[in-house]
Amino acid sequence: MAETVGDYLLRRLREWGVAQVFGYPGDGINGIVAAFGKADNRPRFVQSRHEEMSAFQAVGYAKFSGNAGVCLATSGPGAVHLLNGLYDAKLDHVPVVAVVGQTARSAMGGSYQQELDLQALLKDVASEYLVEVNVAEQLPNALDRAFRTALSRRAPTALIIPADLQEQSYSAPEHAFKQVPSSPPSVPRAALVPHEDDLAHAAEVLNAGDRVAILVGQGARDAAEEVERVADVTGAGVAKALLGKDVLGDDLPYVTGSIGLLGTRPSYELMRDCDTLLIVGSNLPYSQFLPDYDRARAVQIDIDGGVLGMRYPTEVNLLGDAKATLRALLPLLRRKTDRSWRETVERNVARWWTTVRDQALLDASPINPMRVVHELSERIPEDAVVTADSGSSTNWFARNLRLRGRMRASLSGGLATMGSGVPYAIGAKFAHPERPVVALVGDGAMQMNGMAELVTISRYRHLWRDPRLVVCVFDNHDLNQVTWELRAMGGAPKFEESQSLPDVPYAEFAKLVGLEGITVDDPDELGAAWDAVLAADRPVVLDVHCDPELPPIPPHATFDQLKSMTEALLKGDPNAWHVLVQGVRTKAREVLPGTR
Repeated sequence: MAETVGDYLLRRLREWGVAQVFGYPGDGINGIVAAFGKADNRPRFVQSRHEEMSAFQAVGYAKFSGNAGVCLATSGPGAVHLLNGLYDAKLDHVPVVAVVGQTARSAMGGSYQQELDLQALLKDVASEYLVEVNVAEQLPNALDRAFRTALSRRAPTALIIPADLQEQSYSAPEHAFKQVPSSPPSVPRAALVPHEDDLAHAAEVLNAGDRVAILVGQGARDAAEEVERVADVTGAGVAKALLGKDVLGDDLPYVTGSIGLLGTRPSYELMRDCDTLLIVGSNLPYSQFLPDYDRARAVQIDIDGGVLGMRYPTEVNLLGDAKATLRALLPLLRRKTDRSWRETVERNVARWWTTVRDQALLDASPINPMRVVHELSERIPEDAVVTADSGSSTNWFARNLRLRGRMRASLSGGLATMGSGVPYAIGAKFAHPERPVVALVGDGAMQMNGMAELVTISRYRHLWRDPRLVVCVFDNHDLNQVTWELRAMGGAPKFEESQSLPDVPYAEFAKLVGLEGITVDDPDELGAAWDAVLAADRPVVLDVHCDPELPPIPPHATFDQLKSMTEALLKGDPNAWHVLVQGVRTKAREVLPGTR
């Protein structure tokens, strides 16, 4: 039987080392689906419940594996459904290759069923590389370029392949006019190092500072050892952008934790009081959380020249790979003998973790959501992978989860979209089937699409050598983050019709689809529940009934924000008194740690 275009597509994916394709079938990709059958499901077709989830799974796989994630969808609505996940990849700089079907070429332009202008639809999200393949000879170069572009530019790319072409016989490009060849799949690597004059200038700035702060983002992940060495030489404290939460462990005494809207107090203090700032692999958009513009001299290192100097008036911009650049910079740095700044940072960090513990152990009705993550931090395996969704639970992931060892963690950073936590966890399991995975999600995200993807987890769990995948649901019957934003930013009370969620027995639903489920509504049972789910022989949903009125007050909350929240409560917010009491008790632990 002659090899079809669909057959060749899968053969080339195998040559790129692709082990699975996250997708959902439809007649716009029938030729490709048939090729999976002929290829004995190699690469594996991983069927989600919705194409958006396929894209998120590809993003999660790419984030945690370092390889390109691949997703597949049919024409029309299938392509539309991929968009949110692809934008997540674009904003978080993640390599994803999307393959999308299209109506047959003979019907194009005829307003045929499910025909959309896919190039117009995808041209922004796949702006780094988007192509429609219209003849078989075009495919090798198009597919290879999609992979090379996705990997080198850390971006989503897309191929559109019409349905009729998928079923036609494949023929390779010839050594002929207007035909374009390709090369065997490979990912060339290079370590870009800045000019020596720029390195010398950067060293001069860092050597002159008395109070050095370092901000790391996900671009520093492969340079953790070098960041530690620079921090040691300069006596710096290290704050982490949320996408860089797993760059350094929180067991290091000078690591101040997350920065920004969901940040910690020692990160706020680090930026407030430093006189020198080194930014490594971060494009944190909230410049108000960085030092005052006239306070600190700054150096930035990034592989993307387009973000240099974009968030802070940096004096020296170093275009280069983080690891190679820091290695070249280290010999030029002088060790600071005065360690008083480092000692101050470490005291602030130690005090913060005491505060966080005290806040987590505050009584709540029924369970303090901070305690959920506090108890997890006490038990989580050091090789675990953690995914977080968008919502109030993200606050506790950002501030309360203490990473150590080889732990990895991520979430939707730039897009901050709801509904990514569970599909990310599925992608993480395909990236690391030998490691435990924990997804921290709110009940809003769980109802949005997480419950459906429990079916996907049940279907594929037999493929994972380590059976542990825990979906922890912060069950508070409220779209809690937006409720707090209404109060703190808009001065508006909670609007029940938009914010309240129906009661759903998540643990019982998990059991219906073949998983385990545990419900906890007593804080004294929470630790034992975490022990149970982290020792389970199958994926588990941990449904924790949480108090929705524990305010995620950031340490840098302004007077105006607190005033707006109080005014909102006085305008008739449900449970206003309980909210005020919990807010005062929580903030008291921060201002007066150790108090009761």
